[in-house]
Parts: sequence; structure tokens; C-alpha cells
Amino acid sequence: MESKRQVTVEPSPVQGEDYSPLPRDGAGLNGHRPHVMDAERFHDASERILGSINKVIDGKADAAKLALTVLLAQGHLLLEDVPGVGKTLLAKTLARTVDCTVSRIQFTPDLLPSDVTGVSIYNQSSRQFEFRPGAVFANIVIGDEINRASAKTQSALLECMEEHQVTVDGHSYQLGLPFMVVATQNPIEMEGTYPLPEAQRDRFMARISMGYPDKDAEIEMLETHQASSPLTKVTPVVTAADVAAMIATVQQVYVSAAIKEYTVAIGRATRDSARLRLGASPRSLLQLLRAAKATAALDGRDFVLPDDVVDVAESVLAHRIILDRKAASSGDTPQSILRGIFASLPVAQEPPGAWGRDRHSV
Repeated sequence: MESKRQVTVEPSPVQGEDYSPLPRDGAGLNGHRPHVMDAERFHDASERILGSINKVIDGKADAAKLALTVLLAQGHLLLEDVPGVGKTLLAKTLARTVDCTVSRIQFTPDLLPSDVTGVSIYNQSSRQFEFRPGAVFANIVIGDEINRASAKTQSALLECMEEHQVTVDGHSYQLGLPFMVVATQNPIEMEGTYPLPEAQRDRFMARISMGYPDKDAEIEMLETHQASSPLTKVTPVVTAADVAAMIATVQQVYVSAAIKEYTVAIGRATRDSARLRLGASPRSLLQLLRAAKATAALDGRDFVLPDDVVDVAESVLAHRIILDRKAASSGDTPQSILRGIFASLPVAQEPPGAWGRDRHSV
């Protein structure tokens, strides 16, 4: 029997209904290919989303922009920081700005893989097995304290995060577009937790450490949040179809050959570094380029600059690389090593005006 102990769905995506697998051709929302937005509509939609998030999360505009960047780049986000700094609040706020299905999973040691992916149940009246989808069948899936679940349950997310599908009893079911997993974890309290393996961490496009707000933002929070949570006032500002169109727009952003070479050079430098035991994977470089394209689109450009790659590189790569013991003992961090790599690598060079040559229009 399917366990529902630790799963809450807001609202329930398809529970109580027979689930029909989505088309496997990458068609997108409801089987239709999304249209590319023009620059003005894209800018307007992104400003509405960021404005809504910034009304709730005080003093964390960079974190809000990176969260939107990951959503538009079709990635997944890992929020890692100490308790009480707004990790879950950021995830919920992002989800509520989009008029789409949202599910929340509270990860605990007794959570089962079937709670996440779903299970086939025998229907005595029809004498057939029917698939009952789990909480992962939503556009935005919030995984709270993901490292508190067992490795077996964590692994239930691997296929859906990478391939946007779930396989149960030999049958594969496609997930919809947009689809994003936003997971939180606390790196301080490690008792009773199961650290994410490298294969799982590599599925997350970016990691955000929220950090404490500055003095002014904290005072503003005390003035505005004491009566009620501002999350209750958040309403959708874009539809799921709008987000699908924004994703399609990001995919059309032009990337020059020099930018691709620069991205590969960063990855190879991490693998060749004597201070790193594990460098950036090919998957991480692909996600780095996707995040750079989303960054360019949010900045109003339809082509990628080297600065776009550098702006997101630490968030995309730092949680994937592993320090050598000597480097760790000497006080180095993944971020400091990446900054050293950026400083040593020559910036990608192109003739004037060539960054956007033959590009598609946003």
C-alpha cells in the first residue's frame, strides 16, 4: 500500500484520477510546444516573478534571481544553509508565483521511494493495476530537509531529475513542463542524516547558501513579518504556460564558439587542479552553459557573454568539486579555488560585435 505519511501536496496534481503519461517528444505543457516570447514580454514576466519574491524574502535579491535562473534553465536547485534563514520560504515563494501544480515532500528516515514516485495498486473492480502518482508529479517539487531521508529514497529522485520521467513496474511516465525540484538541507546538524552522494548532488544545477540578512533587511523583516507571514499574500503572477514560453526563449539564446571553449576550459582546469580530488563533470558544464543563457536572457540579451558564465559558475560548480585533503586543511574552499581558476584563465575573445553574430532574437 502506498504510504502518505510525509507527503503534502499543494494542490494535489492528479491524485484520485487515472494518470495518462505525457507525450515523450518534449512537447511541453499539455502536449503543446511553447511559443518563444518577445523581449518585452519576457522582461515583464521575469520582473513580476522577482518582484513577488523580493516582497517576501528581504535582502536576498541575488538568491531570488538565481532561483529564477535555475527554473528557466530547466535545472534543479539545492538550498543549503543553517536553519531559519528562509530556505523553505524562498522555495515556497517561487512556487506560488507560478500558477501551476506544486507539491511538498517532508523528507524523513521513514519516507519510502513510493511516496515520492508513486505506486501501482490493484483495482479489484477493474481487475487491473492502476498507477497512483507520487508527489513528484508536479511542476515544482519542494523537498524539505532532503538529507534526512535514506539513500534509497533519495535515489528515487535521480531518474526524474535527469530524464524528467518516472519508471514504476517497468512503465515510464513523463513529467510535465516546467519541472523543477527545489531541495533544502541543513549542513550543520548532521546527526540522523544521510549526506547526499555525489551522483545526487550533481543532479542539482545550482546550490544557494542564503546567509544571514543584513541589518536593514532584518529590521524590515521584524516590522513586516511579525503579524503574519507575507507568504499568505503571494498570488501567481505568471502561468505555467508563460514559464514554458520563457524556457523556450532561453533555449534560443545564442552561444558563440568562444564561449563554449571558455566553458570547457573552466571544466578542464578543475580536473587538472592539484588541489581538487574531483573536478567538474561534463554534465555540470552543460548546466553551466544553460544557466549562463538564462542569465543573459534575464539581463535583456539574446547572446551570452563571458561574464554570464562567471556570474553563475560558483553556484553551479562549487557543490560538485571535492577538495584535496591538503587543500582542505590549508583553508581553501571550492569557491576560492574557482576564483583562482577564473583569474588564471584568459577571457574568451571574439571580434567586436561577434558575441551575438547569427543569434536568434529573444
